[in-house]
Amino acid sequence: MNTPHPDIPPLPQTGRGHSRRGFLKTISVLPVALSAARLASRATAASAAVDALPQIRFGPHSMSRLVCGANPFNGGSHLSTFVNREMKQYYTPEQVLKTLRRCQEAGINFWQSGGKNHELYQQFVAGDGKMRYISLGADPKEIAPLLKAGCVAIAHHGEVTDRLFKGGKLDDIHDFLKRVRDAGLMAGVSTHMPAVVDAIESKGWDVDFYMCCVYERHRSAEELQKLLGAVPIPVGEVYLQSDPPRMFKVMRQTKRPCLAFKILAAGRLSERREWIENAFKQTLAGIKPTDGVIVGIYDKFTDQPAEDAGYTKRFG
Repeated sequence: MNTPHPDIPPLPQTGRGHSRRGFLKTISVLPVALSAARLASRATAASAAVDALPQIRFGPHSMSRLVCGANPFNGGSHLSTFVNREMKQYYTPEQVLKTLRRCQEAGINFWQSGGKNHELYQQFVAGDGKMRYISLGADPKEIAPLLKAGCVAIAHHGEVTDRLFKGGKLDDIHDFLKRVRDAGLMAGVSTHMPAVVDAIESKGWDVDFYMCCVYERHRSAEELQKLLGAVPIPVGEVYLQSDPPRMFKVMRQTKRPCLAFKILAAGRLSERREWIENAFKQTLAGIKPTDGVIVGIYDKFTDQPAEDAGYTKRFG
């Protein structure tokens, strides 16, 4: 039986009252209402971004405890195809660069993304950007271009990591990690499963860091049936309130720096300010002082870089 963690707010539910017509009506008035909210947000958040963000050691680097994620930039909302399209429409290359500059102003000095964004990162640096770049990857052919682009670390892609782990082939990623290290980059492992961190720690692999999704979001229908006694319809990403404490535990047990991600349940905890505050508070209290958080930024309506920096300074 899964018992909700007392410090984790319930995920928002969708009832019959939330019709598609009502949703579209709400969307139609958002630009006007949220334009004013965005201006107000920038005014209040700007002052909160003046002080430096808390820092952690990341190899030879000093890393802000808050790292900019990239799923919104790539149109990967983990919510719906409609939100994916909206994010992709908003995040033109020019807007991504603008948002990265705003992140830098707010004190964020690392960007984590997929390998395909390394050319955009080069444009950012050419425009006097100072943030460093962490990439995901699973193909050894990606290493050289990422090194050339100025990437400082590569984590084995979490989706691939977990698939190999479930298939009993976790050792297959060891060669990739060695190649990353041999190229002079920091080598890490991304995962959505606490069991993966436990397994790698028990093997004594020479890894520099972990990227840890605090929600084990890709359980199979069979796993959900066993765990919950029921399977949601449609079967998709399920975010359980009891997941974060399990991941926090393994993060605390390793001496290596860990970067927690999807702390807002891929946007599901973003609808109320108190939910956002609690997610930051719970995460930063539950992980090591030497760990950080990766948060995707979608700043169309509010100044999220400064807002998230404010939460990090407040609770970190």
